[in-house]
Amino acid sequence: MPTRQELIPVRLANGVQIRVAATLLGGNEDVAIKPLSFDEIADTIEGIAGSLNAALQKVKPKKASVEFGLEVAVESGALTALLVKGTGTATLKITLEWGA
Repeated sequence: MPTRQELIPVRLANGVQIRVAATLLGGNEDVAIKPLSFDEIADTIEGIAGSLNAALQKVKPKKASVEFGLEVAVESGALTALLVKGTGTATLKITLEWGA
């Protein structure tokens, strides 16, 4: 099924409204009527960061950095975050240091 991208109005937790380029999943829907909530995207980032932090606490590096990207999509009238794209692969770039 072909997907398309559209600029979607999104309201942040502080009330600020932004526009997000989101992939529309599924059939045609009118998503520009009201701003969607960014909460699910923020919750996804929080969940990924929390899980990675728990793993890092076990290995205790002196320094760590993590990079990941999310694709924002609209599904059933709500924003959703996609870590895995259509290719079935996702990338987490994790750098750990233990030296002095």
